[in-house]
This record gives sequence, structure tokens and C-alpha cells, in this order.
Amino acid sequence: MGARCSKFSLCWFHSHLKPSVLESSDLENGNKNDRNLWPSFSEFSFERLKAATGGFSSENIVSEHGEKAPNVVYKGKLDNGRWIAVKRFNKLAWPDTRQFLDEARSVGNLRSERLANLIGCCCEGEERLLVAEFMPNETLAKHLFHWESHPMKWAMRLRVALYLAQALEYCSGKGRALYHDLNAYRILFDQDGNPRLSCFGLMKNSRDGKSYSTNLAFTPPEYLRTGRVTPESVVYSYGTLLLDLLSGKHIPPSHALDLIRGKNFLMLMDSALEGHFSNDDGTELVRLASRCLQYEARERPNAKSLVTALMPLQKDTEVPSYVLMGITPENATSTQPLSLTPFGEACLRKDLTAIHEMLDKNGYKDDEGIANELSFQMWTSQMQETLNSKKHGDTAFRARDFATAIDCYTQFIDGGTMVSPTVYARRCLSYLMNDMGQEALGDAMQAQAISPEWATAFYLQATCLFSLGMENDAQEALKEGTKFEAKKNKN
Repeated sequence: MGARCSKFSLCWFHSHLKPSVLESSDLENGNKNDRNLWPSFSEFSFERLKAATGGFSSENIVSEHGEKAPNVVYKGKLDNGRWIAVKRFNKLAWPDTRQFLDEARSVGNLRSERLANLIGCCCEGEERLLVAEFMPNETLAKHLFHWESHPMKWAMRLRVALYLAQALEYCSGKGRALYHDLNAYRILFDQDGNPRLSCFGLMKNSRDGKSYSTNLAFTPPEYLRTGRVTPESVVYSYGTLLLDLLSGKHIPPSHALDLIRGKNFLMLMDSALEGHFSNDDGTELVRLASRCLQYEARERPNAKSLVTALMPLQKDTEVPSYVLMGITPENATSTQPLSLTPFGEACLRKDLTAIHEMLDKNGYKDDEGIANELSFQMWTSQMQETLNSKKHGDTAFRARDFATAIDCYTQFIDGGTMVSPTVYARRCLSYLMNDMGQEALGDAMQAQAISPEWATAFYLQATCLFSLGMENDAQEALKEGTKFEAKKNKN
């Protein structure tokens, strides 16, 4: 087919194609052409991780957890030049080898720009280690509680709240709704200043640890009663993080709720923010925090509703995180404006209605395999049936009956007698209309595989990637789309 994999496409392919497509040796050898992308989860040798961390040197310790038998996180550098974070558990933490490997592989299947992703593990003898992407710009606790030059800006605090909610929503959708001891030390900042949730807290609790190591004043009430973590417990902890963002301090929820009930929420606000936020925004964030901190777990919102509530509050959305954070990244994502077509603009805005109108209006004019279908004189019954599936799908697509469109287009694709990038594009949008972002991305990439220089496929990939919270990859897709659009217009 002449399929072509661009940079932004690799992340999706690596985490969704069959394991045989990408051998684990790819991670061991590294990808010298693109060190910004990680392949699938892999197992590392202990010796390699020992070498990467300088023999687990105390100089490379990033953080320690626990008193008598600490779990230590080290900064490391692989022989391919890639920086990693290595968490080394104490010897008794995971006595069951299979449980450790199963947990690590399960968390390692997750891939999101909202996570500091788990990329590997090591299980040799009594050694239990996790390997994650290294985040070079400290923790939320550092930037919020121990800042040196300037406090975190209001727009950035709102962004942290949103990105964290999106991380929790993503994990919930992947069956990993439980997060152990969510706090400001678990939020890390990547090279572009974007906040990410550490993947380490997604691992089920090891034998010697506790799900909550913080002060009891910050522990969800149901955990104190039962000792069990639930998705609602995670939302409670998220509420304490909202208080952190509001106040710039680690305030016990009971004290904060007393102020909120007394209508004294302004006393919660970080004095360094005075004059830099609207009371309406502050009130909304306080209201959201109080909902998360409800005593009864069933009265708390879920991650998806948190995202919905936080989206309208975002400020300075066009300003990169590293600018808001005052960080100068090594390889900051380019922010030069793109010259987009109307279709590209609609994809950038995630305006699904506009995308639908343009796909419908455009028809199959860019699809050689289908545009000339009527020039054939003879059809087998199977081919005729396949074409009928497409036509029924088009009728449903035009009528915005996207569930039926998905079914009909699937019948056409499964028929196997014709290959149509436009059908994949239309099913892609139908999936998006049904909140099925991963499936939609798969179709957009299939359309690209069939027509490697079709701008529409890249633009649709951008929309899918935006919907999955993968902004950097989405921007790359937009760039590719504009490049091929310009090439087409020159011809």
C-alpha cells in the first residue's frame, strides 16, 4: 500500500499493533532517529538499569517513600541517551513475581500525554523495578509550595487541574480507575512544562506499603473505615489537590470546608494570586473542590464530569505551558501558526459538525478506488452487496445516524473487495461522534496507510489525537496535513 508512518503516528501504532509487529529489542536498542517516542512496554535487565543509574548512586535519587524500607526513585540515562526514572522497591514489596509482572504490564499498556508513562520493568531474583519516562521539571509540590522566583500562574493552575482530570478519565476508561495516594508529589512536569500524572501510583499496592501515606487529615473517610481504595477515593484526593492549587498550601480538607461553608472562600485563595483571577473562576473551582470532598463517596463527581466542568475555565489556552511556567525547554514544541484549510481549521477546533458537513459535501472525489466504481461493467453478487453496504452507510452518514453508519461501513470494509480511504474517514468521524477516540484514530491511520499523502487523513488524525489528550502528536499531524495540502495545490 505504500504505507507511511510519521512521527506522531508511531505512538499509536506501538501501543495498538500486535506485539509481533514491534520486538522488545527495539526498546533495548533505542531509536536514534526519534528519541521522543517510546515503543511498547518492555522488560529491562537489572544490569542495564544499574548502569543507567550509576550503580543506583545516591546522587541520582529523585525521591524516597517509606521509613524503614524505602522505595527509591532514581534518575537514569540509558546507553541510547534516553533519560528514565527507575523505581526500585524494597526486597519484600512484591513477593509474588507473577503479580508484579501482570500489574506492570497492565499499567505499561497505557499511553497518554497526560501520564508519565510506564515503559518497562525488571524482575530478577528479589529485584523489583519499574521504568518510566523521566520528567525533568520537578513536581507540582515544588512549583506550588516551594517556588523561588515566582508563584504558579492562575492559568497554569487551571491547566494542571484539567490535565490531571483528563489523566484520571483516561485511566478510568482503560480500567485503571484506582490511584494510590494521589498528591502534589505525584504530578510531574515534562520538558515542555506540561503536567503529567506519575504512572507509579497506578500499580496495585505492594505488600509492605500503604495506599495512603499522607497525613490522616487528607485521607478519604471511607479509606479510614475500610482500608480500601475506590474510584471515589481518588476523586476525594483530587479535591485535596484542587485546594492545593487554590491556596498554594496543603490545607486539611476539614478546615477548607469550614471556610467554604462560611462563605469565606477568598480566605482560601493564595495571596500571591491577588488580582490575577476572577471571583467567578475562583468560586467555580471552590465549588468543584467541595463536591469532590463530600463525605459520602456516592455524592462525588466522576472524572469525566470533572473534565467537563474544567474545560470552560481554561485561560490563555494558546500559551504553551513552558511559557506559563517560566521554563526554557530543550526542544520546546513549535508554536508557529499553521496555514490551515477550512477542513484543517475544523479539525483543530474539534468541530465535528463542520467536519461532517465537509466530508459529506466532498463525497468521494479524492478516493480513486470508489470515484470510478461505476465505470466497471460487471459485478459479482458479493461486490454488489459490498457496494450496497457503502451506499447504506452513506445514507446513514448524511442523516447523522452514526451508529448505523459504523455498522454499514464496517460491512463494506469487512467485505474486502474494495479499499476506500474515504469510507475509513467517514467511519472515523462516526466513531468520534460516539466518543470512541481510539477506534477513530485507527481508522484515520488506515486512511493514511491507503493514501499516504491524503491531507484529510492527517487532519482527522489530529482531531482524534486532540480528543485523546495528545496535543503534541496532534500538532504534528496538522503540520503533515498542511504539507501535503500545499503539495497537492502546487500540482
